[in-house]
This record gives sequence, C-alpha cells and structure tokens, in this order.
Amino acid sequence: MTTRIDCQERDARDPLAALRDQFDLPQGVIYLDGNSLGARPKAALARAQHVIAQEWGHDLIRSWNTAGWFDLPRRLGDRLAPLIGAAAGEVVITDTTSVNLFKALAAALQMQADDPQRAARRVIVTERSNFPTDIYMAEGLSAWLARGYTVRLVDAVDELPQAIDDETAVVLLTHVNYRTGYQHDMAATSTLAHARGALIVWDLAHSAGAVPVDLHAGGADLAVGCTYKYLNGGPGAPAFIWVPARHQARFRQPLSGWWGHAAPFAMTPHFTATDGIGRALCGTQPVVSLAMVECGLDVFAQTTMDAIRAKSLALTDLFIALVEQRCAAHPLALVTPRAHALRGSQVSFSHPHGYAVMAALIARGVIGDYREPAIMRFGFTPLYTSFADVWDAVEILRDILDRQAYDVHAKRDAVT
Repeated sequence: MTTRIDCQERDARDPLAALRDQFDLPQGVIYLDGNSLGARPKAALARAQHVIAQEWGHDLIRSWNTAGWFDLPRRLGDRLAPLIGAAAGEVVITDTTSVNLFKALAAALQMQADDPQRAARRVIVTERSNFPTDIYMAEGLSAWLARGYTVRLVDAVDELPQAIDDETAVVLLTHVNYRTGYQHDMAATSTLAHARGALIVWDLAHSAGAVPVDLHAGGADLAVGCTYKYLNGGPGAPAFIWVPARHQARFRQPLSGWWGHAAPFAMTPHFTATDGIGRALCGTQPVVSLAMVECGLDVFAQTTMDAIRAKSLALTDLFIALVEQRCAAHPLALVTPRAHALRGSQVSFSHPHGYAVMAALIARGVIGDYREPAIMRFGFTPLYTSFADVWDAVEILRDILDRQAYDVHAKRDAVT
C-alpha cells in the first residue's frame, strides 16, 4: 500500500520538482485544475508590471517598434511550435480559441470548395461530446455560409469510420476530450479522414503543454488551442492557430482584418492577404496578455514534453490507484481511460453528487472542477503538481465521502 512517505520520496527523486518553485501557489491549496486555468508563473507579475509601467506608461506607442509588440504573435508562436510538433513560421498566438476555430474551419471548407473533386462536400463531422464551443462554431459557420453545410455528430469514437464518408468536407476533433480525458490517436484518425477525402482540424486545448503532440507526424491539416490551461498564460490569454507551410498559400479565412494584410500600414481600401502564417491574424493584439504567455513558455524551455508526459502518467496512475483503494466504498466510477495511450493529463470520476462533492473539496483547499453529467475533473500539471499533492487530495476526498460532508442542496456557482 502506497504511503504519504512513499509520495514524498518520489517528489525527492522527481527531475521536474524544482520547476514548482517558479509558480505562485497559494498556501493550503492543492491545485488540480490546471486543465482549466494554469497557475501563475512568478515571473508573470513582473512582466506585466514592466509592460504596463515601462513599455506602455513610458515608451507609449513607440513600443510597437522598440519593444517588439508588433512581432509578438509570430515570435511567441515560434516559441510554442516545438511543443506541438510545428515548425517555425507555422504558429501565431492571437485571438481566442473559438475565433481561431472559426478561421480554421472556414479555411478548411474553402480549401475543399476550391478543389473541383471535393467541392460538393457539405458535411462537418465532429463528436457530440466535443467541447460545446467547437460544435457551436461549426453550427454557426454552417448556418451563415448558407451553402447547405451541415454538422454531423457522432456518439462514439468507433462511429467515426462510418460517419466520415464522401460527403465529409472537414473532420473537427479535440485531441484530448475535455470531460473524460480520452486521447485520440491523431495519426490514425487523420489518416482515416484523408483516405475519405476530408481535411482534419484538431483542437489542442487540452493537449498543448500536457501531452506530446506532433502535428506533422500526426497528419493534421490545421490546429488551434489555448494558452491559459497547461501553458499557464493567464486567464483569457490569447489562443493559437497552426497552419502548416504546405497549406499556407491556400489558407483563406473570412476575418480579413488589417493585421493579416500584406502591408497593413499602407492603409489601402482593399484587402490583400500577407504571405505565410500572418494570414491567420486579424486585428490589433492584446499586448499585456500576450506578453505574459511568454512567462509560461519560459518554464517549458527548461524541460521536455517527454519528461512532462512521464510525470503526468505517474501522477494520474497514482491518483487513480489511491482513489480506488481508499474510496472503494463509495459510488465513484472512473471515466478516464486507464490505457496510457488513450489518456490525457486529467482524471475524471463520476459520482451521483459530483457537484456537491467537488464544492466540498474546493472548500477544503483541493481545487478541481465539475462538468455535467456528474463528473469531477482533476487536472495534473507536472510542472507544479507533486506526488504528495496527490496523496493529500485523495485523503481529503476520502474524508469528505466517508463523513458525507457535502451539501447536495448547495447552490451552484455560475462557473463550475
């Protein structure tokens, strides 16, 4: 039986343990919600203060040139690129995940429409369990295009081979499911889509910075993701979009703002798209938020995704084992796959009173979150989550369940 001392000894041997000191983690809190909002790198406060006080406050508009504000989306995109198997010049950090998804879907549909052999395709395939905004954006885009596009929802992974057919223009999938933590086989699924003549767009919101991703080897066509979860960019931090070099010349998206113009300061009345990844840009960038994204990327530069993945699997294996051992008397059901190849960096358990139990955990300083139906999510960020954290979190969960110390009538917060 694993003990807390065993967990402390694992922390002492952990090659990533020192990185925890680079995050500002509140005393008395076990933070297991980095899959929803990453913890703050200590460097972020000083970086934000410098941008606000010096670059904005003193240097004013000159900072677009002198502080490199104008180049931030591309420069930070190049820093993020190695974490997702992308090349330099293929990623920009900009806008929100939803907006970038709109661009990526619109561009993919246009690429298919431009191909005489695929122009008649009018179906977008995605999962019913996909993150809702992905489905909403696909539905909204289909409705506004008014070309007869429809969204086809599948209820299980094994339905994809039948759902992707000669009517399918684009397949839209989230690499790691936000609710269950299930991880798709990117290469196999991309190969399937291409064999049926479809393009595939991947949402990496729960993958980037959490699991190794190689978009090129995985056969992806386009990808989007956020920086405020495992990448620790801060609340509402800008998202990213990946357009591989092989698609950039054909990449056209309808949000043709001036930052995507070939000569934005020529101020011409008609739009001419720039070359390369800049085509994915739209409007003026949120400089303060962008600047803080770099603080999270600085931490990733000190390790590797393979090391992060190894610790992630060790943490999640430990959590699953301890919950099943110490909370076996309670109606908990594991939702997340046990198989490493199918698991992201989170563990989800269902419980009939999942919301109430999670609220009690949060009140005791163990911060996870809740998703319908009845699912408690626990995210494990190897940069700052320790093995002792796992032990302590499960012990508090056991105590709450044993004593039924949760309020089934608790009023739900607006954000769960």
